[in-house]
Amino acid sequence: MYVMNIEEINRKHFLETDMYYRVGYGLSSKLLDFENGILEIEVVISKKWNKNYNLTAQEMGHIWKKSHRELNKAIACKVYIVDAKKFPYKQHLIHKGIKPGYDAKKGIIFRTDYLN
Repeated sequence: MYVMNIEEINRKHFLETDMYYRVGYGLSSKLLDFENGILEIEVVISKKWNKNYNLTAQEMGHIWKKSHRELNKAIACKVYIVDAKKFPYKQHLIHKGIKPGYDAKKGIIFRTDYLN
């Protein structure tokens, strides 16, 4: 039985992808769980990001799936969004180690023919 190291995947993601999105677009993300083919990620939106929640969920879900070989068999993704652009105090809470409530919860299915 393979046990996935989520902390290691998050560390790899931070160094390879997340820094680019944080600096360039004001968006950060981390893997919360991967079970039964379902990715669960948390996304924090800040000042520079201009896409809506649906596009954000779609883009980040696909980035996670494509960037990590451990996740490439995922069939769907749950995305939990914290909007620090709309609610700036949430960024302060995150820096203090306090987990703010989610502003949106989105789900995507990677295969377009999966429900057919």
